[in-house]
Amino acid sequence: MKNLQIRDAHPNDRDAIREITLLAYQEYAAVMPLHWEGYRESILATLADVTPAEQFVAEQVGVIVGSVLLYPAGTKVSASEDVPTIREWPEVRLLAVAPTARRQGIGAALMRECIRRAHRAGASFLTLHTTDKMPVAMRMYERLGFLRAPALDVPVAEDLIVKGYRLNLEYRPPPLSLSLKNQKKPLYVKKRLDK
Repeated sequence: MKNLQIRDAHPNDRDAIREITLLAYQEYAAVMPLHWEGYRESILATLADVTPAEQFVAEQVGVIVGSVLLYPAGTKVSASEDVPTIREWPEVRLLAVAPTARRQGIGAALMRECIRRAHRAGASFLTLHTTDKMPVAMRMYERLGFLRAPALDVPVAEDLIVKGYRLNLEYRPPPLSLSLKNQKKPLYVKKRLDK
């Protein structure tokens, strides 16, 4: 992660963000051919108008190598029969890292910035959605402490479920200096979040 800077996106970053995002997600065309074109259109529509999300980028030596959107709690997700669905917690969307810049910790750095901003906003949880078609991303989210939240799942088709994940922002791990070898009980237990 040499010379990596995470910063707010500027209007003149729009083309680079779109290009990086499409390049990053293009690999899924082969693993979800029935859904790819609709997913690609959804990505383009989201990037065309990111409000009310915060959008920030990872920049290395003046070149954008990644981007992400962070939607605030309380924003409208969709409407069904004139009843809006409202985000209860902030949500991460469209995390993208240029294929040539992967395996450098850039995605994790962007995610840590999402976590920092959601925590700063006073959120109790941070959410995101992903699929089994994205195993590398899923492992990274789990390493960062995100847990499955099936109540947030979105069934897209018979063969595709977009899985919900949630990070508890109120949990604080014990200090690293705490010795675990003399502990009789676990300091904490991660529970599966079903809400």
